[in-house]
Amino acid sequence: MTSTRSPYHEAYAAWQADPEGFWAEAAGDIDWFRPASRVFDPEAGVYGRWFVGAECNTCFNAVDRHVASRGDQAALIYDSPVTGVVRAITYRELRHEVATLAAVLRDMGVERGDRVVIYMPMIPETAFAMLACARIGAVHSVVFGGFAAKELATRIDDARPKIVLSASCGVEGGRVIPYKPLLDEAIALSSVKPEGCLIVQRPQLSCELTQGRDRDWASAVGQAKAEGREAACVPVAATDPLYVLYTSGTTGIPKGVVRDNGGHMVALKWSMEHFFGVKPGEVFWAASDVGWVVGHSYIVYGPLLHGCTAILYEGKPVGTPDAGAYWRVIAQHGVVTQFTAPTAFRAIKKEDPKAELLKAYDLSRFRALFLAGERADPDTVQWAETILGVPVIDHWWQTETGWPVVGNPLGIGALPVKHGSPTVPLPGYRVEVLDEGGKPVAPGTMGAIVIKLPLPPGALPTLWQADDRFRQSYLSVYPGYYNTSDAGFLDEDGYLWVMGRTDDIINVAGHRLSTGGMEEVLASHPAVAECAVIGVKDSLKGEVPCGFVVLKSGVNRTPSDIEAELVAMVRERIGPVAAFKLAITVGRLPKTRSGKILRGTMKKIADGDTWTVPATIDDPAILDEIGDALRGRGLA
Repeated sequence: MTSTRSPYHEAYAAWQADPEGFWAEAAGDIDWFRPASRVFDPEAGVYGRWFVGAECNTCFNAVDRHVASRGDQAALIYDSPVTGVVRAITYRELRHEVATLAAVLRDMGVERGDRVVIYMPMIPETAFAMLACARIGAVHSVVFGGFAAKELATRIDDARPKIVLSASCGVEGGRVIPYKPLLDEAIALSSVKPEGCLIVQRPQLSCELTQGRDRDWASAVGQAKAEGREAACVPVAATDPLYVLYTSGTTGIPKGVVRDNGGHMVALKWSMEHFFGVKPGEVFWAASDVGWVVGHSYIVYGPLLHGCTAILYEGKPVGTPDAGAYWRVIAQHGVVTQFTAPTAFRAIKKEDPKAELLKAYDLSRFRALFLAGERADPDTVQWAETILGVPVIDHWWQTETGWPVVGNPLGIGALPVKHGSPTVPLPGYRVEVLDEGGKPVAPGTMGAIVIKLPLPPGALPTLWQADDRFRQSYLSVYPGYYNTSDAGFLDEDGYLWVMGRTDDIINVAGHRLSTGGMEEVLASHPAVAECAVIGVKDSLKGEVPCGFVVLKSGVNRTPSDIEAELVAMVRERIGPVAAFKLAITVGRLPKTRSGKILRGTMKKIADGDTWTVPATIDDPAILDEIGDALRGRGLA
């Protein structure tokens, strides 16, 4: 590697020299009802706030302002191989759908600042719902449809929504998943009772509506259209919340990541051109789910703010119908750039290792593949580079940051690729690696990955109704820094290498899930005395959870029966997204003399990594017992 200056270095230096000037210039690409009185106010909020005093509307910037210049361009293309539907929605049609739905929400009592929970599958109405909330200044909270009723209930309790928007069912591969029973159970479990629900009845499975609470989506919207009723865009403060998105936490209460309106728009609009290298009018596809941050940032908001055509894909990388599904979508819709998780390409590679299915499709317009959500292993990246013949860009960010922290900035000027590294920090982020005492470490030395405060526009200003929890969770360990809870190192060229988590969050196919939450489920079984859940390396999903349980004495049932019940319990209470399929009964768990379970050492044994006996262990023989139990299941 060489230290030759590139356009990236110039852009990063420009941001470092004048952060406020850098973001003030980027803000010029957004239409404001009132400009900011201060670009950044360090005295506002927990660590400062961006674009203080400004007024704006995210829906106006994502939809309305494009109608005059690109009204007949597709804003969204809904492609659903699981239902056989492909539907293009122009910017003009999108504005009509969103404004009409916003009027219905107003009819249901939703006002500026009210919360609306969205528990829906990958259908156009889900994007309409998000944008309609933004239009009237309501705060949406999308809950991934793979979550079970208890997880939905905890989010309802924390967000305290005025209403819930949902659908009769979702379609996952060949399975139809009823949503309405889960919603009904969640509302029964929650202490907060929404005033109403608006339900999309899908043809694959209809549902009964609860009298006095539920309204039929199609009927309500149809009536509003017949009456010509639409809601206008409501000006909100740039610092007002646009949405709350819950991420896994180490306690029973999920963390509600807040995203503001102004900084979010500025950061996403900037990233579409300068990071992803996409131009307005081009087709961009983030193959994710709107229930996750990628879906918020790069299925709905980012592409629409930039005037692109976004793909809303209700399908899988394989099985809908085969491992050529992604190639078909890219070719059919003229996708120039795709963003997905490495898991998807591992699945495609597993099913079609020689990419034979690719030969049937014309990908001549395709320019780049971006991978994020988990570590992109070099083998998968190189395989994708070989078969596609385009740049394959690994990058790294979090739900909390809302947009990429580290990546190879294709739009500014690509840097040399180092397989296994997501490349370099983007303008806005000063990334450092610290030791346990909070001191910077030398290049190549592992430590805690942190970001110097203030965080840039688009990153979370706080947690929902929980400033103190935000400080404690993210800012207290390393004062003056945001703690990412990831570990890794910076090399001599300034490239970041992310090596793993420093807390109990595991990464299952790009979904961050708490092992602590799974342990709570296992521990609730009457036969379980104690338990520990770890993330085990998996060639397809990156990590999968593995639960170790110690049974209570006197249990007169076979361990295999109890293990099957535990798997079913996690599936029911957390959802299939947890991918929890392995519970192993052991005689005891390895602990320190102070009683702390040695999960890190257990993980190393399961992953086949080199490990040593911790000096603080109570009985080293237990580690051999763990190894024997894993080998008995074909692991370790």
